[in-house]
Amino acid sequence: MLEPAKQFEAIKRGSVEILLEKDLLIKLERSFTENRPLKIKAGFDPTAPDIHLGHTVLLEKMRRFQELGHEVIFLIGDFTGMIGDPTGKSEMRIPLTVDEVLRNAETYKEQVFKILDPLKTRIEFNSKWLSGMSSMDLIRLQARQTVARMLEREDFRQRFANHTPIAIHEFIYPLLQGYDSVALGADVELGGTDQKFNLLMGRELQKEYGMEPQAIVMMPLLEGLDGVKKMSKSLGNYVGILDLPREMYGKLLSINDQLMVKYYELLSHISDDSFNALRDGLKNGSVHPKKAKEDLALEIVRRYWGEDAACHAAEEFDLVFKNKGLPDDIPEFRQAWEEEEMWLPALMKLSGLAASTGEAMRLIRQGGVTVDDKKIDDPNAKLRRGSYLVKSGKRKFVRILPI
Repeated sequence: MLEPAKQFEAIKRGSVEILLEKDLLIKLERSFTENRPLKIKAGFDPTAPDIHLGHTVLLEKMRRFQELGHEVIFLIGDFTGMIGDPTGKSEMRIPLTVDEVLRNAETYKEQVFKILDPLKTRIEFNSKWLSGMSSMDLIRLQARQTVARMLEREDFRQRFANHTPIAIHEFIYPLLQGYDSVALGADVELGGTDQKFNLLMGRELQKEYGMEPQAIVMMPLLEGLDGVKKMSKSLGNYVGILDLPREMYGKLLSINDQLMVKYYELLSHISDDSFNALRDGLKNGSVHPKKAKEDLALEIVRRYWGEDAACHAAEEFDLVFKNKGLPDDIPEFRQAWEEEEMWLPALMKLSGLAASTGEAMRLIRQGGVTVDDKKIDDPNAKLRRGSYLVKSGKRKFVRILPI
């Protein structure tokens, strides 16, 4: 094991807040002295079947803890997933069925080992202890917190003020997530900044049950390809770890230069010294942003698809776009999607690729429009919410991004 101070610096990279830093240092020093790995917990509700790069921010930090010699617990919230985490929600969520949760959980297990070491990862399902709780157990758990405490949560407080319904089972969710830390005896819990209330609940409940409270490492939420909103499949601004290599490579090249630095900090495996040199080089101009972006895209595609697939994706991208006269600086057009799909001629007009929808339809009929290098010949074509490179004629390009 590395000495505690060096471990702490490695853990701190990219984190937003550590609660409490002194608690984590004490735990690291004790772990080092006793040669006893810490139990590192991170919970994931299987509410969707696929994992994207936004999810991997926590997974990458878990991997780092593994490299430091600690025990990582990948907790699948199959029980809590049927309730649905109310964090950040302005209205009540529709609970998932048992079949949906189990199906999603299985795909999670397959995908996480693209990042975590399977030999060093302990997978747990919280139904193991939560489904066995009696009615009296649940009542005793609920008695450990007050309604006033629950209403300290920003989303609950806003919904209460707006007279938006809050179901009783939504109050129970933070308690159950907190109890997971009790059941697992977690030393450290990882989570996003939006999970602060739930993470602190784990500390409080561990104290209630006579345990040493866990330290908390909070990671930032990763913005999606639009550079504005949290990466989300529903917003179409995501990079899925199951995206095909060429698609993944192309998406990563579309991120803006400012966001690229954050992607490096949270997702890249380069050393701290290399990261600091890259960041400084981008500031003083000795590193070209485009080259840095290509290196990052290559690294991430390599991680999920292997060396050959990554090199092929880069070569194919160069062949398709560079050899076809794609300019270095492509204008970006950010569009709010009121529905899941938008009519392509309307997008062309709004983005400035055509003066009118009539002109756009004419260009499409004449074969002068491509979307992600695929020729479009149907003037009624619609695009689903997402990011696209649209070309009109020989020289007009625009990258359409959702907001």
